[in-house]
Amino acid sequence: MIRIMSKRKDEELADRFLSFTVRIIKLVDALPKTVTGKHVGNQLLRSGTSPGANYEEARGAESKADFIHKMSIVLKELKESRYWLKVVISVPLVKTKRLGTLLEECEQLIAIIAKSISTARKPKPK
Repeated sequence: MIRIMSKRKDEELADRFLSFTVRIIKLVDALPKTVTGKHVGNQLLRSGTSPGANYEEARGAESKADFIHKMSIVLKELKESRYWLKVVISVPLVKTKRLGTLLEECEQLIAIIAKSISTARKPKPK
């Protein structure tokens, strides 16, 4: 396995992804059962539950290239989730103040994963 971050930070990030996934699931369950609510909910459910699973795959990457590839998928899915969260907030499809904190968590996860990919791409010092 490729070790890019400390074990403690790795576990903390895995926990954050699990919490993010649970919050996404609860949000989708709270969306209205309208055509729009169902469509946005399906999109958000797919993109919002994927990053955690893909992060777990990246944790067991077989090479640096495999790690970067899997982390790139995590980043892509987080960015899609950010878009759908903004849609939910902008319409608005639900009335809750907690959506801002969920969007902020998504933004933080994007920053962390982007930095991790950037770090992994750097050549090893000789």
